[in-house]
Amino acid sequence: MGAKKKAAKAGAAAVAVKRSPYVQRLADDEDLRQNLYDAYESARTAVGRLSNGKSPTKQIFDDKKLQKEIKSAAESFRDASVALREAPKKQRSGGGLAKLLLLGIVGAGAALAISEDLRKKVLDALFGAEEEFEYTSSTAPAPAPPAGEAAGTTSGS
Repeated sequence: MGAKKKAAKAGAAAVAVKRSPYVQRLADDEDLRQNLYDAYESARTAVGRLSNGKSPTKQIFDDKKLQKEIKSAAESFRDASVALREAPKKQRSGGGLAKLLLLGIVGAGAALAISEDLRKKVLDALFGAEEEFEYTSSTAPAPAPPAGEAAGTTSGS
């Protein structure tokens, strides 16, 4: 029974690997496979040059061919890494509607912020048109003090 469990686990792992977007991308993308192969070859050549018995430190600084191989390997690994990171994004569907909705909201906000006329129309539509009115007081003004008397002084002092 232990062998059956191991076989089932191996089968499940194989299915998971097969469904992986990274593995699918590797199987489908010729450029990705070429980048990985170039990176491997450049790294193998660089390691071969480093293991010739000379001082690795001296070779790294002085050997122009070694520097070229290391640079080529690094660029190929970088290109492969970028291609692999893009694989899940291309597999994912949807999000287009959400991006369009977000763009519409941002655009509407910017239009409202910029255009005073549009802002007034939107506010009128939401809250009703503003009524312009004049304020008139219903209270009588305070009586003015008599002309001969100054406020706050007493006569007879």
